[in-house]
Amino acid sequence: MTNKETERTERIFRCRERVLPLGKKTYIMGILNVTPDSFSDGGQFFTIERAVEQAHRMIEEGADIIDIGGESSRPGFAPVDEEEELRRVLPVVAALSSRLDAPLSIDTTKAAVARKALDAGAHIINDIWGFQKEPALPRIAAETGAGVILMHNSDTGVYGDIIADIRAFFTRSAAIALDAGVTADRIVLDPGIGFGKDTAQNLAVMRRLREFADLGFPLLTGTSRKSLVGNVLGLPAHDRLEGTAATVALSVAYGADFVRVHDVKAMKRVAAMTDAMTRFFPYAS
Repeated sequence: MTNKETERTERIFRCRERVLPLGKKTYIMGILNVTPDSFSDGGQFFTIERAVEQAHRMIEEGADIIDIGGESSRPGFAPVDEEEELRRVLPVVAALSSRLDAPLSIDTTKAAVARKALDAGAHIINDIWGFQKEPALPRIAAETGAGVILMHNSDTGVYGDIIADIRAFFTRSAAIALDAGVTADRIVLDPGIGFGKDTAQNLAVMRRLREFADLGFPLLTGTSRKSLVGNVLGLPAHDRLEGTAATVALSVAYGADFVRVHDVKAMKRVAAMTDAMTRFFPYAS
């Protein structure tokens, strides 16, 4: 084993009491939207029973993490208040934390939702604004030992050099987290495909994913069924499996440690095959 391979296998992601070794495989984050209006699966898992069933199904298909969201972030989404978001997600988090061994992520921008979800058993805060909108989130993460996913987003979609701008955003987000007491091994970065970016910008980010590696944090991509795929292939959200597979394979080849997906079984296979070809792996000579 080379020094580079040894170094990669020693990287870890901590989320509360869980420790996920990085470098040997890509982790699959299964999407569980407890919403009536998410762009791809809104309303499908809007009851506790259906949400729990879907989470179990995703674990059986190979998901390593379940990401639970109670507010859609699709373009033109209708915001929900804190009380409604809590009503949607807390029973699901509580039910899954007592039944699943996998880490649970709470996809929220609200401090109270994050705090109560962590109290109910969640392990990760997934913030689509990278700790740059809600000042209480970093402190909650530090106090609880939660892992954090800091996603790039933009209100304007206007960039100079989009990669340089995203790197600067990430630098600010990481500094906010570290200054609050979140340790570096609890931070993951997400370039935010589909958020504040048009199709050309999303494609540019995908082509240049490697340029985020030297920031020193693991990378997550969330491309599943996104408009990036739909616009390139001219397909509706329910028919974007192959296009999503291409984005997942490229993400893995370009260094992503986590991929956030709807179609767990298929994308687990895509990631595993790409891992075998691009990472240190038992089959490698």
